[in-house]
Amino acid sequence: MAVKLGYKNVYRDPYGYPEWQKIGMPVETVPAGSAQAAEPPRAPGPLYGWAMIWTLLGIFAGGMALNLTPCVYPLIPITVSYFGGQASTNDQGHRKLIAHGLCYMLGLAFTNSVLGVAAALTGGLMGSILQNPFVLAAIAVVLISFATSLFGLWELRLPSAVTQAAVKSYSGYFGTLFMGLTLGVVAAPCIGPFILGLLTWVASMGSPWLGFVVFFTLSLGLGLPLFFLAVFSGQLQRLPRSGGWMLWVRKAMGWVLVGMAVHFIRPILPGFGAVVIMAAVVTAAGIHLGWLDKNTASFRLFSWLKAGVGVACLVLATFLVASWAMKGPGVSWKSYSEETLRKAQIQNKPVIIDFYATWCTPCRELEEVTFHDPEVVKRAEKDFVMVKVDVTQGGNPFHEQLLQQYGVKGVPTVVFLDPGGKECRELRLVDYLPPDRILNSMSRLQNKCS
Repeated sequence: MAVKLGYKNVYRDPYGYPEWQKIGMPVETVPAGSAQAAEPPRAPGPLYGWAMIWTLLGIFAGGMALNLTPCVYPLIPITVSYFGGQASTNDQGHRKLIAHGLCYMLGLAFTNSVLGVAAALTGGLMGSILQNPFVLAAIAVVLISFATSLFGLWELRLPSAVTQAAVKSYSGYFGTLFMGLTLGVVAAPCIGPFILGLLTWVASMGSPWLGFVVFFTLSLGLGLPLFFLAVFSGQLQRLPRSGGWMLWVRKAMGWVLVGMAVHFIRPILPGFGAVVIMAAVVTAAGIHLGWLDKNTASFRLFSWLKAGVGVACLVLATFLVASWAMKGPGVSWKSYSEETLRKAQIQNKPVIIDFYATWCTPCRELEEVTFHDPEVVKRAEKDFVMVKVDVTQGGNPFHEQLLQQYGVKGVPTVVFLDPGGKECRELRLVDYLPPDRILNSMSRLQNKCS
C-alpha cells in the first residue's frame, strides 16, 4: 500500500543524515541525478506468484458455487430457455447461440469488473483507514452481519421496481447483454453479501488491475456454467432439482464471509490469537456444514459432500494450529536508531532495514514465512544487523522522516546497507519474496562488501 508523503529536504546534519521540514503538498525529495532519483522504487504488488494463482482459482470456484444458491439456481432454466429461443437447430443457429452466450458473459463480466476497479481505486484511502483498529473491527462486524444474512437470519431485499426492471425481457443480442448486466441485481439477496465482502477485500489491496482480474474471474465462474448449459441445453434435465442443498451452499458462503472478517482483524490480534480464532472458525464451519446442518438433497452424493467438507475443515484447522506450533523462532529485530547503525559500522556488518505495517498482507507474509525460515534466521543473526521500522500507525514524525530519507514509496520495502551505511540500491525489495530470494540478496550483499 503506497505511503504518500509531503516533505522537502532542508539541510543535512553533521553526520550526513537529512533533516526534513513538513509542507502541505507532495514534492520531489531526492536530489536530481542521484541513484534514488534515477531509479524510483516500484509499487509493491498485493499478490505474488502462486498466491495469485491459488487466489484466482478459489475466486473462480466461488463464482461457480454462487450458481447453486437459492437466488441464482432458479434462473438457470429461465436463462437456458431464453438462449434456446434465440436460435434454431441448424449450424447457424448453434453459432448464434454461442454468440448470445458470450454476450451474456460479457455483460456479467462488465458489471462486476467495473465494481472491482472502482473499489480498488479507493485503495490509497483504504490503506490509511485500515490503520485504525476501530475501522477494522467495524469492517469485521459488517462482514459478519452479511454472513448472518446468508445463514438465513435476515434477508437482503432490493426495491421491487429495481428487480422488475432487471428481469424485463429484451430481444436480440442487446437483450442477452442486458441479462448479463442485471444478473447481479436479480441474485443480490444471495450473492450480494458475498460480493460486498469481496469488494471490501479488493479495496484494501489498492490495485485497480487486481480488482479487474478478481471480479472478471468471479464473473467467469458465475457465467461459464450458464453458458455451457445454454449451448448444451439438452442436458438441463440432468441437473439436480432445487432443494435444501442450495441452502447449505448459501450457508457455506456465509462461513467464507466470517473467515474474511477474521482476516481483517488479524492486525489487531497477537500472532497466536489470530491463528486460534481462524482455526476456531474453520472448525465451527466444518462441524456446522458437515454434521449439524440438516438440509438434504435427492441425490446421494450430497451426504458424502457434506461429510467431506466437514473433514476437510477439521484437517485445515489442525494444519493451521500445527504449522504455527512448529514454526521456529524468527529474526530478532532491532529498532531503528543512529546508535544501531554506528554499532553496525564498528562491527563491520551490513544492515537490513524492513519497512513494515501490520495492515499490509505481503508484509505479514514476509514476517511469517521468509523471516521465520531457519536458514534466513541463522544468516541474519550471524552476519547482519536486522532493523525493523513499523509504520502501522501513521503520523509518527520520526518514521515519516525515515520514509523520506530512504525514498520508501510503499510497504513492504527491504533496504540493504553495506557496512559503511550506503544503500545497495540494486538489492532493494518492494514485495514479498520467498526465503531463497532473500538468501540470494544476503549473499550478494556480503560478496559486494568483501
